[in-house]
Amino acid sequence: MVAESELNTGVLLFLPYRALENRIFAALADAGFDDFTPAQARVMQRIGPDGTRLTELAEQAQITKQTAGFLVDQLEKTGYVTRVPDPTDKRARLVRGAAKAWAAKEVADGVVAEVEKEWEAHLGKRRMKQLREALTLLREITDPWAEPAGSPAGSTR
Repeated sequence: MVAESELNTGVLLFLPYRALENRIFAALADAGFDDFTPAQARVMQRIGPDGTRLTELAEQAQITKQTAGFLVDQLEKTGYVTRVPDPTDKRARLVRGAAKAWAAKEVADGVVAEVEKEWEAHLGKRRMKQLREALTLLREITDPWAEPAGSPAGSTR
């Protein structure tokens, strides 16, 4: 067993994320949303409010277009997503979240808020704020889809 002081930062970031993810999946199952996998959820999380092209979902999820297509097919069969023509290019299609996906997101968002309150109670307000600030700064160099610093919210690159 590795001593805590020897755990690398990636593992230290992953452990709380996995605990959060497990809580979300348990709450979703309790609410009747037990018919999708973590892999499907990772694709679903990347669907924008107006829909997203399959190629973009694959790129953001860091999976092949074929894998993304397979996962979206499964999500479509279970009623979480729909595919619609892209209004900017009639040859392309957008993947959009269906009502079932938005209902599941509401449950997940509630769990996230609950867990963040628990983390804040454990760390204290100041440390929780510092944690969020540090992770936001790291996002600037680790997330190619993050908004550039100083961009208005909701703008696109």
